[in-house]
Amino acid sequence: MNHTASSGRTPWPFPGPQPGEEPPGARQTIADIGEFELIAQITRGLSQNDQVELGPGDDAAIIHTRGGRTLCSVDILVEGVHFRRDWSSAMDVGRKAVAVNVADIEAMGARPIGILMGFSAPADLSLTWVRYFIQGVREECDRAGVSLIGGDITKARDITISITILGDAGPEGPVLRSGARPGDLVALKGRVGWAAAGLAALSKGFRTPKAVVEAQQVPQPPYGAGREAARAGASAMIDVSDGLLADLGHMAQLSGVSIDVHRSALGMPEPVRSVGQATGVDPYVFLLTGGEDHALAATFPPGAVPAGWTVIGTVGEAPASGQQAVTVDGRAWEGQQGYDHFH
Repeated sequence: MNHTASSGRTPWPFPGPQPGEEPPGARQTIADIGEFELIAQITRGLSQNDQVELGPGDDAAIIHTRGGRTLCSVDILVEGVHFRRDWSSAMDVGRKAVAVNVADIEAMGARPIGILMGFSAPADLSLTWVRYFIQGVREECDRAGVSLIGGDITKARDITISITILGDAGPEGPVLRSGARPGDLVALKGRVGWAAAGLAALSKGFRTPKAVVEAQQVPQPPYGAGREAARAGASAMIDVSDGLLADLGHMAQLSGVSIDVHRSALGMPEPVRSVGQATGVDPYVFLLTGGEDHALAATFPPGAVPAGWTVIGTVGEAPASGQQAVTVDGRAWEGQQGYDHFH
């Protein structure tokens, strides 16, 4: 069927029938395609004006302004999905809301400048909770060197926080996901697996080990490390939010390369190991596929890896057809590589 709309309307850009044309029993849901195919369908074929240098597909978009290049990114936190009030304090939630957004600008090798916050909540939410939440926002803004510059408030069924962050590319940035080259080294700054282990512990009713529970409640992005990597000549970089293998997969796909992760280089933190033993989960599942720590993963030419970064793998040629772009010790990883909101 031809889905070109009547004069003056944008043609229907998506595959399949328009709403109302779906035959009985053929209704497709977001869960059928997953988060990343949904993003691909939304962004495919978008037009950009001449001030947009980089649109969807990286950790942040880039817009040309008179003063240089401004980076923009947005993240949403929803109660019951990204946090639970019986697991996290209001200050924890406020700090987390800022940290996850700053990590996107860090991953571009840029300097965070300001955030705009949309806050939605039920009318019967305790004012004390809101005040502690804002205190957490302010404290994390101070840690990250970013300012709260505006926002909006509205009523909603659940607490929902949407933050848009602005950054300055500066002389070093931006570093994109698409610049990795065969022969580069893959390096990591920050922790992986801790937040996932904390989530597993909390889901079983445990409040220990305290270190991983706190990692789930409030991530600790390595502030300043993104610009450090850019100055050192990083060829590509990404915020590890959905899982190390999944996010390296995005980098590999956009760069047209393969990446091999060396499991032994990750080590095995004792708190993560203990949660694996208590829950019957291979602790390397936490390290390799767990999200929400917001470490930075970057690729560097040999000899350019900055001090304090841990080399965890290598970049190779593009994978053969049908093979995984990211492997572990030279082998395909069996199972899910990271988090997908709808799968």
